[in-house]
Amino acid sequence: MKDAREMPSLLDRPPWSIVIGVLILVSILGFSVETLPDLSKTTRFYLSLLEITTVGIFTIEYLARVALAKRKIDYIFSFMGLIDLLAIIPFYLALYVDLRPLRLLRLLRFIRLLKLVRYNAAFSRFSRALAMAREELIIFSVASAIVLYLSAAGIYYFEHPVQPDVYRSIFDALWWAIATLTTVGYGDIYPVTAGGRGFTFIVLMIGLGLVAVPTGIVASSLSAVRREEAKLSDH
Repeated sequence: MKDAREMPSLLDRPPWSIVIGVLILVSILGFSVETLPDLSKTTRFYLSLLEITTVGIFTIEYLARVALAKRKIDYIFSFMGLIDLLAIIPFYLALYVDLRPLRLLRLLRFIRLLKLVRYNAAFSRFSRALAMAREELIIFSVASAIVLYLSAAGIYYFEHPVQPDVYRSIFDALWWAIATLTTVGYGDIYPVTAGGRGFTFIVLMIGLGLVAVPTGIVASSLSAVRREEAKLSDH
C-alpha cells in the first residue's frame, strides 16, 4: 500500500508545508485555550472562526491530495491519509451530532499533530524503521501479551487467598501486571505474601527486559535505514 511519501511532492514542500505546520500548531493551541474557564463571547467567537478556517484549509488539502493521487484508494487508506481525514472529521460530525457526550471524538483534533510527521525527515525515517521491524515487533507484542497474562494469573494465585477484595479475579490482577511489567509500580495494588513478593521480583526483571528489547529492535532498524540512505546519497 502506498504511503504519504508518494503523494504529490508540491504539497509536501515549503512554503506550503510551513503554512500547514503553523496551522496545526495554532489549531491545537486554540483547542487548548477553549478549555480555559470564563472565556468571553468574543474570544469564543474568534476561536470558532479559527477552527473553521483551519478545518477549511485542511479539507482543501485533503481533497487536493485525493484528487492528485495516482491511486486514490491507496492514499485514502494509507496511514497519512487516515490521519488527514481524522484531523477534520470531528468538525463535520459536530455539525450534525452533539459531541459533548462523546468527548473522545473531540480529542481526535489532537491527531492533527501527527500531520507534522509528513513534513519531517526524521519521522519519515522512523516510520520506515518501524515498517522494517514490523514482523519482529508483532512477535514481541504477542510474547508480551502472553507474559502479561501469565503474570496476572501468577499474582492472582499467590494473593487472592489473602487479599480477595483486591485481587478479585485475573482481570483485576491484570492492572497490577501492567503496572509492574512496565516498571511503573503505582503502588495501589501490591503483594503482601512472601510468594507474591518473590513472584513480583521475577516479573520486574522480565519487565526491564520487555522495555529493552523493542528499543534494540527499533534502533537496529534505524541504523539499517540510515545505511540505506547513505548508500543512495553516495550514488
